Amino acid sequence: MGIFQKINNLLAKKQKIEKEIAILQKSCKHSEKSMKLVWKHVDSTSPVIRYVCNKCSIVLGYPTQQEKDNFLKE
Repeated sequence: MGIFQKINNLLAKKQKIEKEIAILQKSCKHSEKSMKLVWKHVDSTSPVIRYVCNKCSIVLGYPTQQEKDNFLKE
């Protein structure tokens, strides 16, 4: 198997997994959330603080500056 074919196979698997994750996250009720450090982008070098669902890990929103300050004090 050549490198081109291997990369295409991996990209197809990645797309399938991302689609499955999106379906699961869409069906989640997001009943519990907390502030967490998450990567803004896949290739980011520093994390950002966001509200994240505790069950499905989807980013739900942005905390206020005061909430960020309190989070960083903990």
